[in-house]
Amino acid sequence: MNAKIQVKQIGEGEFRVRVIEGTSATSHRVTMKTADYERISGGKVEPTELVKRAFEFLLAREPKESILAKFDLSIIGKYFAEFEREMKRNLAGT
Repeated sequence: MNAKIQVKQIGEGEFRVRVIEGTSATSHRVTMKTADYERISGGKVEPTELVKRAFEFLLAREPKESILAKFDLSIIGKYFAEFEREMKRNLAGT
């Protein structure tokens, strides 16, 4: 089953993410520094789209319940070394 990912920007560099699968859902609060956004996306997509794609990346590797409730986007690379490389490759086709 594919998860539905809803991303809403709630402040400068702050996002609320809701992941819905069937009848269950999780909520997450994600922060992202401008420098991280620029380095990872190169400005090719909106910040909300980058956060959404980051969650797609995470969901391919772990269940939604394993994703931290609150974190900074830069922390993903500490758990998954390939994160930035995969994001850049993914966005190259955008």
